[in-house]
Amino acid sequence: MSDVAIAGVGIHPFGRHKGVTALQMATVAARAALADAGMKWSDIQYAVGGSFEVDNPDAMVAFMGLTGIDFNNVYNGCATAGSALSLGVAAIRSGRYERVLVVGMDKHPTGAFTSDPTGYACPAWYGEMGYFLTPKFFAMKINRYMHDHGISVETLGRVAAKNYRNGSLNPNAFRREPLTVEQIVGSRMVNYPLTQYMFCSPDEGAAALVLCRAEEAPRYTDSPVFVKAVEVRTRRYGAFEVHSPSAPVERVAAPTTDVARAAFEAAGIGPEDVDVAQLQDTDAGAEVIHMAEVGLCRDGEQEKLVADGATSIGGSMPINTDGGLIANGEPIGASGLRQLHELTLQLRGRAGERQVPERPRVGLAHLYGAPGTSAVTIVAR
Repeated sequence: MSDVAIAGVGIHPFGRHKGVTALQMATVAARAALADAGMKWSDIQYAVGGSFEVDNPDAMVAFMGLTGIDFNNVYNGCATAGSALSLGVAAIRSGRYERVLVVGMDKHPTGAFTSDPTGYACPAWYGEMGYFLTPKFFAMKINRYMHDHGISVETLGRVAAKNYRNGSLNPNAFRREPLTVEQIVGSRMVNYPLTQYMFCSPDEGAAALVLCRAEEAPRYTDSPVFVKAVEVRTRRYGAFEVHSPSAPVERVAAPTTDVARAAFEAAGIGPEDVDVAQLQDTDAGAEVIHMAEVGLCRDGEQEKLVADGATSIGGSMPINTDGGLIANGEPIGASGLRQLHELTLQLRGRAGERQVPERPRVGLAHLYGAPGTSAVTIVAR
């Protein structure tokens, strides 16, 4: 099997972009990734597009050029980007293709994950009462976790404040205004214990990666980043999910734990080797839970780690250096590729004000889609 390298990365800023379609944003990101790799669109032999909102991401060829390319589409909840990347990596490792584009895009309406009076999700009153899936689901998970492992509301506020602070340094982020822990904890309650500013927002954006065979990487970049592993797993019977109709007395590992173990085994390294991480932070509590589930710490250790600043850019365990979902928002198809965009910049030493002081060697990207699909990618230089 051929090893795989990231030859180029590109992104369209996340946020709200009136009059710009998801396909147009994807085209901007794809062209930026091609330019970063010094390639032309005609050099790409295979492409994978990931999106929730766009039925046929391959339609972006109308903007990119009609080259007759093999182009497949995928949607797998919040793990969409991990699934798309796994297909792109597999295409190169199989020996069938040498140069591949992976692109994610979405343009979610306001309130897409809570309520929408137009019928996109549920009636307006449903979300206003706190009933709809996303805020309730994640609030119930972190509420139980806080009870079991001694995590405080202040820790949730510190996580969100850290991500807003990092987002203020990111020109492509949606939310770029730092907020204090007091502002976050004191903001409107959505679903206890999660307040308004502890959640990410559905929004718009696109991101893209150009992949190539590892031995060809020096042709396209002087700072190659290699994909050591990309794995996707769904939950097993007994994994705790708040909407499970029934569960056995004995609990089994969460899908994030399963997929992280598989990724570390495939990469031949362990959690102790990770220098910088991007974790699914649909809400501040999710980042706390996923720190332990991917193996970066033990359950309950997050309280001290966060208080001591370990997860900040200058800390011993930098997490979500670009602001994560909390600062960037979540256009589902693009979100995981945004993570890889940031990790690539970090490993290249080109993340600007967000650069981890001691240039990282290994990065981890994690995605989690309710209720129970997870993806982990490990990259290294």
